[in-house]
Amino acid sequence: MNYVDLATLKAHLGVTTTSADGLLNQAIHTASRWIDRHCGRRFHTDAGTTRIAVVPLQHRVIGDAHPGQSQLLVDDIATTTGLTVELGRAPSTWSSYTSWYADEPKPGWPITVLRGTWSGTHTRITAVWGWPAVPDEVTQAALLQAARLHQRRSSPEGIAGSADWGALRVTRIDPDVHALLSPFVLPAFA
Repeated sequence: MNYVDLATLKAHLGVTTTSADGLLNQAIHTASRWIDRHCGRRFHTDAGTTRIAVVPLQHRVIGDAHPGQSQLLVDDIATTTGLTVELGRAPSTWSSYTSWYADEPKPGWPITVLRGTWSGTHTRITAVWGWPAVPDEVTQAALLQAARLHQRRSSPEGIAGSADWGALRVTRIDPDVHALLSPFVLPAFA
């Protein structure tokens, strides 16, 4: 899924012809996948369908202030609708687990923590994975990054210039794109 559409990018760039549509679509796709890699997550679902994931409990369960409870860190889950959890040992020993609850995320954000008493070595989770909707900041970052990629053809050596400013080196990441995406970047653990 792309985070910005062709018509929006063309309006942003002031393009009125269809001659560059192929290049613009490529820039949109590249910017969208770059955002996924940069943030360490994807901001869409697979058309709202559930998918099963086997999640190892080791290194994903952390203590909790609630007695007898702990937190299971999970990848982004869009909704509790259709969400089921089973405990056991991969690949074939599973039992239904219903004594869990999802942390209430910020509005528009996915579920990233399940609370419960976790046992066994793995959990099998059936869920709609991803984000409930693409955040506006991600859409704007995709627009800016796609425009930047498209306009990069004018600065093939990484140098852009103007009569007023002279030659300038094109930075690795646009400061506005960085600022828009920074709240969504998953932290890395060493």
